[in-house]
Amino acid sequence: MIFIRYENWKSYLRYYPFTSLLLIANLVMFFILTFNGGSTNNGTLLEYGAVTNGEPFRGEWWRYIAAVFLHNGFDHLFFNSFGLLVIAPPLERILGTFKYALLYLLSGILGNIVSVSYYDKIGELTLLVGASGAIYGVYGAFLYIALFQRNMMDEASRKMLYTLLIMGILFSFAPGIGMVAHLSGMVCGFFIYGLLIRLGKQRQM
Repeated sequence: MIFIRYENWKSYLRYYPFTSLLLIANLVMFFILTFNGGSTNNGTLLEYGAVTNGEPFRGEWWRYIAAVFLHNGFDHLFFNSFGLLVIAPPLERILGTFKYALLYLLSGILGNIVSVSYYDKIGELTLLVGASGAIYGVYGAFLYIALFQRNMMDEASRKMLYTLLIMGILFSFAPGIGMVAHLSGMVCGFFIYGLLIRLGKQRQM
């Protein structure tokens, strides 16, 4: 089962350096928000990089990156950190740190871009934060593995992945959840992974 973590913290840091860095960055930004107005305060979120289609902030490109490291409340941080801590690490081993980082960040950024485009299309004001698009990009990559590289994933892990995806997709339709960022991040991760494995050699788990 590739989604069960057996490593101690020293091994975890050594095997998954970018995942560890992401976890630290998310925690640091959460504490910065907490002590500067609160992580659920829209003004604070906008100050530190939330994505919005509202003026005068729309079109500021740096927000599409910064928002990936911000979270709206502890629950939001907890669920995304769990996905990072437990589910994401095997992909860093499979792709290597650089390609994994590229997939993660691109999935999050593209998820935000698609989301803003969607809310512009329906004429609704939005404010977006969170690593969900990036994490769903990781899920999308694992879906590619489960479907097309079946020798790289055991049956128990495949079933667990499908369960996580079904639950995650259903959860995405709950009120207040960034459904578009989740789904577009997953689609981006699926195709980015397919592209990346054609650009170089993969590691085997």
